[in-house]
Amino acid sequence: MIITDGYNSSVNIMKNIKIIAEAGSNWNGDEKIAKRIIRQAKIAGADYVKFQMWKANELFDRTDPNWKFVKRAEFSTSLVKKLKKYAEECEIECFWSVFYPESIEILEDVGVKLYKIASWTAALKHKNALETMERVAITRKPVIISMGYGGDTKKIRHIFRNNKKYFLYCVPKYPTQIKEIEFNLMRGYDGFSDHTEGYLAPILFALQNRASRKVKFLEKHVSLPESEGPDKPFAMTMADFMSMVQELRKIKCITY
Repeated sequence: MIITDGYNSSVNIMKNIKIIAEAGSNWNGDEKIAKRIIRQAKIAGADYVKFQMWKANELFDRTDPNWKFVKRAEFSTSLVKKLKKYAEECEIECFWSVFYPESIEILEDVGVKLYKIASWTAALKHKNALETMERVAITRKPVIISMGYGGDTKKIRHIFRNNKKYFLYCVPKYPTQIKEIEFNLMRGYDGFSDHTEGYLAPILFALQNRASRKVKFLEKHVSLPESEGPDKPFAMTMADFMSMVQELRKIKCITY
């Protein structure tokens, strides 16, 4: 499928760094918006586009001010199938953060190639966290794990002993101030789940890893003008996301 939208499709940046366009709740529970995010992520040059698969009543209280946004961003089985198929047509990998064990059955049926474990789950901060991780482990597929709330790394490594594992540095503040990021500490991780505004932090991350031969992941929240909800304020517009990717591509040419 050829995509033309007034943009020029980008090639992958710095061979070792893989970019994840994180939709979060910014698709508003609307299939058309979700598909536009997938399409624009591909056009911008992302390697992956990611959504989140939760049951709102298991993670949030109905009195939470963001309840209506997280509730409508739940995924049905049929919608997962539609978005996975559309992503394949757009030639971009689509996957999900998972928050309950039954979601893995749905995602296995559509053939996802990897999984994401959110910081909340890694730190066992919700009732289905452990069972969800154990169910992902059974797939033996690669798993990306955000460590924003800490968590027992030894236990997580044991759970995923048969999976390829990637641990991401993350500061669980929305938005994160760049002064709150410990770039020296980040060096020990396999990537960066970024919640800062703008793309100075991703540029610094890429510079730090420009000579690495290991695969590193950079995850950044993205949004469309019509996006609503708690993830919108710190998410990048697709135009800015594309600019970020283009700037990151230049880093491979930098020498000291």
